[in-house]
Formats: sequence, structure tokens, C-alpha cells
Amino acid sequence: MGVTVALFTRDLRVHDNPLFAGADRIVPLYVLDPGLAGLSANRLRFLHQALADLRESLRGLGGDLVIRQGDPVTETMRLARETGAERVTVAGDVTGYARRRQRRLRDDCESERTELRITPGVTVVPPGAVRPGGGGESYKVFSPYFRAWSATDWRAGVPAPSRITLPDGVATGNLPTVPHGESPHAAEGGETIGMRRLSAWLREIEGYADAHNDLPADGTSRLSPYLRWGCVSPLAVAEAARSRGAEAFVRQLCWRDFYYQVVNAFPKISTEPYRPSGDTGWRYDEDARRHWQDGMTGVPIVDAGMRQLRAEGWMHNRARLITAAFLTKHLGLDWRIGVDWFFRWLLDGDVPNNSGNWQWVAGTGNDTRPYRRFNPIRQALRFDPEGVYVRRYVPELKGIDGAAVHQPWRFPEPVRRSLDYPDPLESHRDEAVWLRP
Repeated sequence: MGVTVALFTRDLRVHDNPLFAGADRIVPLYVLDPGLAGLSANRLRFLHQALADLRESLRGLGGDLVIRQGDPVTETMRLARETGAERVTVAGDVTGYARRRQRRLRDDCESERTELRITPGVTVVPPGAVRPGGGGESYKVFSPYFRAWSATDWRAGVPAPSRITLPDGVATGNLPTVPHGESPHAAEGGETIGMRRLSAWLREIEGYADAHNDLPADGTSRLSPYLRWGCVSPLAVAEAARSRGAEAFVRQLCWRDFYYQVVNAFPKISTEPYRPSGDTGWRYDEDARRHWQDGMTGVPIVDAGMRQLRAEGWMHNRARLITAAFLTKHLGLDWRIGVDWFFRWLLDGDVPNNSGNWQWVAGTGNDTRPYRRFNPIRQALRFDPEGVYVRRYVPELKGIDGAAVHQPWRFPEPVRRSLDYPDPLESHRDEAVWLRP
């Protein structure tokens, strides 16, 4: 078999990577697209760290990572011609950007008589593999999807290659300098660190069902950035969790797949409401938006979550729910403001999960009860009863003991006067979860 150009995208790993399956001579390629460079300084740093780690892994196998800069399709086809490649492989993805890239690759490969192979690997189950009865394109409700997903046979894992041999004369290119992110305490990217984190998490995973909403304990895996970039295999994580009986965690991984199949059918999820009837009545208040973004709303649990986001490029799953509900249900601001702000800061920010969850909370998405609301004070008392999480991220409140820290309006009076809040103590239901492993 001849040369294969393997275009890495969001599968930056050596283990369980179907890009390597069935090929003798592999040319691993990553193309830095300047059009994506300005979306998030945090994710750009994580990406460049992951690329450096991937190059080291490939060199350990006798190969290397070829780095190009420019249009991914143009650079891929150029490298295929340079190496005489017979095949191009790329992981299937669901965003509008990925699908346009895939269509262009298919057209260019056909014109140059090069085989294009679309591989799985971004999700546990490929987005189009599980479909509802009656000819529907995607499941709109999670529970029936979860039942079908659970009954589906998962693909077999792909062993890491024992050796990679590049064709002679391939210029590998230089890795970009790792840029500065905006969050000083952001996690470091790469398969090596991701696999280390996964190993540590599997020793604690049995407690996930009880601890994943505990804000001060932080009983979550923190694997989401590594899943987003494919530094760990979603399939390998799901298999490891299932083998340990951690069904609550497996369910969260299914939620991740659920949103991928939603976006596969509805690619405009970041800008258009999935449920148009719920996309009404948003108000526009620049002060309210700015105070929410800055973590200066005067509601301590909300401000703690928003400050964690800036400090770490990550936010606890329960805090994501609280802060998103506060923006949309209490302040009445458009969910797209939240989509954009989270997407700027989150290491794990991706279109399906970030936008899908924001629409779920706002009542424009896949929630079967779109009018449910959340009381941030009750949420705080339930999931941070002694105020440990709040004091960790809001130093102004460190002198306040216990649950008293959760009382609102402890910030300067001008902050409160600038906002027209509904009553934060209004009774709301308390049933949703911001789904994030």
C-alpha cells in the first residue's frame, strides 16, 4: 500500500486513532489555519502544546508531524502531490467549518484521483450512526437517544502504530511558538498529560455519581479539554468508564455524542435557535452584560463561576449551569452573548457542547421543559453549603463565614443599581445539569 497523508484536526493523539488504520507509510499533517487563530487565546495555547506533544510521540515512533500554515485543503493536497500519496484520511466532524473542509477535500481528491477516507474518532459513536425510527435525521430528546446509543455496538479500538516511516525528502516544518493564553491557571495541552489525567481519574471515577455536582470538591474528571482536542480518545474513556461500572459518567459522554448528532442535523446551533418559539423577549443591557462577564453581578455563586472561567479557562459543570441560567433567565439577556463569551475562554469550547448546552439552558434548545428556571442562591446553598467554592474565587468575601457568603448584594451598591434584576430568590425548579465530563 502506498503513502497516506493523515490530516489531524481534533484527534491529536497516537493511541486509538483511526487515521493510522490500514496504512503503511503515513505522513502525519497538521495545518495551522490563520482564520481560526484569533478565536481563543486559551485554546490556541492548548492546541500548540498538544501539537508539540504529538510531534514528540510521533518522533518516538520513527516519524514526525508535518506542520503547514494556510488553507487546510490547499496544504493537504499540496503535500499529497509532493509525496505521491494515494490516500488522504481525516476524522469526520460536524461543524459547518469541518463539513466545508470535508466537502472541499472530497472534491479535490476526486479531481486528482486520490482516495479520501473519512474516519471516526471524534465521538464514541459516529453522529449519523444512531437515528430515530420513522426516518428522522437526528434525535431531538436525550433519553431515547441514550437508549439507542447504549444498545449500539461500539467500534473496535485502534492500536497505536509500532512505527511510522515518512517518505524521503518531506520537509516537516517548525512548530509555532506556544502563545500566551489569557487564563493564568489553564491546564496544559497534550496527549501525555491527557492520558495521565485519565489514569488518575479512573482511580476516582466510582465517586462521580455522588460528587460531580459538589462545587468545592471539584469531583469531575477535567478531561473535557482533552476530549475536545482528541488528546484522549472518547471511545477509550467510555470503555474504561463502562468497565468500572461508572454509568453516570458514561451517560455524560453520551450527552457529548448527543449534541454532535444534533449539530450534524442543525449546524447553525451557535447562531439560530433550535426551538424558535423560545427565542423571544431578550433585552439588551450593556452594564448587565459587562458585570456578568467580569464576575461582578453581586450574586456570589455567579461571580465565582465567572471568575473561575477567566482564571482557568474552565468552569465547574454546575457553575456553568448557574451562570448560564442567570444570564438568560434572570438578566434576560440573549443566550448568544453567553455562547460567544464561553467560547472565547473555554479550553474545551466547541460548537456542539457549548452552543447546545447554552440553548438547553436558555429554553431554545433540546430541553423538553424549556421554561424551567434556577434559583442561584438555592443552588449555592445546595452545592456549596459552606461557601468554600465562592471564597476560592471571590477574595472580597473571604472574611464571611459559612453559608452567609451566599447572600446577594454584598458588592458596592452602584453595581446593583446598574442592573434591573428579577428577584433572585424567586422559586425555580432545580433539575438540569450542564453536561460536561
